[in-house]
Amino acid sequence: MPHSPGARPPQHRRRLRRAALAAAVPLLLLTAAAPPPAPLGIGDRLFPYLGNPGYHVTDYALTFDYRGNDRPLEAVTTIEARSTERLDRFNLDFARGTVRSVEVNGARAAFSPVEEDLVVTPAHPVPRRTPFTVTVHHTSDPRGGDGGWVTTKDGLVMANQADAAHRVFPSSDHPSEKADFTFRIRAPKDLTVVANGVAAGRTTRGATSTWTYRTRHPMATELAQVSIGRSAILESTGPHGLPLRSVVPVGRRDGLAPWVAKTPEHLAWLERRLGRYPFENYGVLLAEATTGFELETQTLSLFEADLFTKRSFPAWYLESVMVHELAHQWFGDSVTPRTWGDLWLNEAHATWYESEYAESKGGRKLADRMRRAYEYSDLMRADAGPPAALKQPAPGKKVAIFRPVVYDGGALVLYALREKIGARAFEELERAWVDRYADRTVTTADFVALASKAAHRDLAGFLRPWLYDTATPPMPNHPDWKATGKPA
Repeated sequence: MPHSPGARPPQHRRRLRRAALAAAVPLLLLTAAAPPPAPLGIGDRLFPYLGNPGYHVTDYALTFDYRGNDRPLEAVTTIEARSTERLDRFNLDFARGTVRSVEVNGARAAFSPVEEDLVVTPAHPVPRRTPFTVTVHHTSDPRGGDGGWVTTKDGLVMANQADAAHRVFPSSDHPSEKADFTFRIRAPKDLTVVANGVAAGRTTRGATSTWTYRTRHPMATELAQVSIGRSAILESTGPHGLPLRSVVPVGRRDGLAPWVAKTPEHLAWLERRLGRYPFENYGVLLAEATTGFELETQTLSLFEADLFTKRSFPAWYLESVMVHELAHQWFGDSVTPRTWGDLWLNEAHATWYESEYAESKGGRKLADRMRRAYEYSDLMRADAGPPAALKQPAPGKKVAIFRPVVYDGGALVLYALREKIGARAFEELERAWVDRYADRTVTTADFVALASKAAHRDLAGFLRPWLYDTATPPMPNHPDWKATGKPA
């Protein structure tokens, strides 16, 4: 029969209770363990997994070893950051590379790639509100397309918009995370390397050279640029002695130099409207690559070289495109959108000054362009959403946010605003905008607030439907303008 031990003394019951609690400790620890590594983001409505919570980046130091545009580059990314909370682990945005090792404050850290994130577990947690350093040894693979590295005829350039810098280097890849950058690129000595910012030295050992560049203003990851190839650097000066350095293929220097020489005039034209150029230098990068776009990387705007040699477009049009990318140095690069939903603040203004330049040089009236944009505005909004409330891009279609509604549709918002408050107040607003928010990030609400200040009245009620409604509001001073339901 079963043996009954009978009643136990109280002290024995206490021992059993302690033993039971001890046995439960591993179960409690298991229950409290951190969840499995997962991709994180800062909640951008259009790209929810971009950026990372728990810290802010202040500096990037990027080192690349280039041995050909058909193979991965060996790379080291060093990130200086400051925590906003205790970090037992944290995420970096990174894809398209192999991670060799990770260190946090000099100590080896565990890491786990998860989708397009790299989850890092430091040997010792990072306390809240503390500076810390992350060093990632990795490869950076230019193969595969879809943004990041772009292969040229004899090298590489970068095109990181809108969701692609983390295909090149580990980062907090969101425009709100502006930081200082240092680039060190090792390449065969017969190649030329150029990056954002100012040259800080070149050393040659044997068959290779190491080029160093540093930015003097904070920069969003999507604006980073490195050009590697058989290139010539064309140097000159712009207004008030601004250093200019442009990059062209060596074999096409003579044909492209006249286009490069137009840059000082473009700078002077924009400075008369916006005030001084906001960075340490400027230039155009004319690459032998097929991209289908031009891109405002900070201090060095990227263009397809063939754009200027095929004679498919009139000169005034090509110059207006150059002005568009140059205007982005103010709108988008210096004054940077805090979320991708604020993209219209970049493209509307660049389109505005492109159009004004086309009017002054090519006789294409801004008002005519805006009237046509108004005609198709409802269709643009139906296609991509209102200018400040874009539809989320479909998976694998991240560049779908760059739709006509943020270009001509956004410029139409500016035209309506100018019609409402008058040309003088509008011009004062534009200057105040780029001056007040230089080197900072902004939202659509910031623009509405500053526009109201410039107009000396609350414009939120006027601008809200222009920015957020699916139907285009009536255009001030133009009751005859009508939207059409017919596709362009």
